[in-house]
Amino acid sequence: MNLSTSPSKDPGDRPSALAGGPTVLRMMLGAQLRKLREDRNISAEQAGYTIRASHSKISRMETGRVGFKERDVADLLTLYGVADPDERAAMLELVSRANEPGWWHNYNDLLPNWFEIYMGLEGAASLIRTYELQFVPGLLQTEGYARALIPLGFPEITDDELDRRVQLRMRRQSRLHAGDLRVWAIVDENALRRPIGGKSVMREQVEHLIELSTRQNVTIQVLPFNAGGHAGVSGAFSLLRFPEETLPDIAYLEQLTSALYLDKPADIDRYLQVMNRLALEAAQPEESRDMLTRVLTNRTA
Repeated sequence: MNLSTSPSKDPGDRPSALAGGPTVLRMMLGAQLRKLREDRNISAEQAGYTIRASHSKISRMETGRVGFKERDVADLLTLYGVADPDERAAMLELVSRANEPGWWHNYNDLLPNWFEIYMGLEGAASLIRTYELQFVPGLLQTEGYARALIPLGFPEITDDELDRRVQLRMRRQSRLHAGDLRVWAIVDENALRRPIGGKSVMREQVEHLIELSTRQNVTIQVLPFNAGGHAGVSGAFSLLRFPEETLPDIAYLEQLTSALYLDKPADIDRYLQVMNRLALEAAQPEESRDMLTRVLTNRTA
């Protein structure tokens, strides 16, 4: 793997790794460590023993889910036979850069550990495909909609905490509005009909979706009621793709108090199949924009 952070050759959905910040650097470094280990037929258990850790920690390091200690990486490089001073120095420099906190660190009192992981992945992604059946996806929400929705999950929330959670959600959208992130959202009609925050809030939200649907980096499809049974019966999920071609896609499934992060090829293939089937079953983008306009007309009638 080339650990440089120059843009890849495909300009479509593979921007510079620098845009992803520390998370994508951890993923790149972890992937390189995994390649070095596998090339030398060293087991995760052996690698873990070398740094006084379990094989599961090696797995988390190799998938970029944890921070790196410079001593651990240096010991692994020695185990893997990496002796060239320049190569070692380059990788150890990445350790320092990969351990820098992301911008969301200022909100870590609001975020459980499992969602902090997602924040890093979302900030590193170049393309996010998401299916949502209950609510408008967070990256596409207006401030008013988010302000009405968040207390449903946090009934004891204070005004100050609500303000900060809304601020966090709006800041997550910055890369989308800058054009640095592509989002392809399939939204169940149920999410558009569910009255969150009252008529004015929903009117603003639908208007926002219509405006977003005209942008080159946003695709919105509505899955109508009359589609009947469909491929998304198992619930909402997202697929995240990253700027470095050697990094695997990740399927994200959020639960009430935790989340699943899947990156095995068989799992990703399965979720890709479901997402592709949903894209065929949903109204196509132009038709979906017409549906959004009709929803808006009904709400203003």
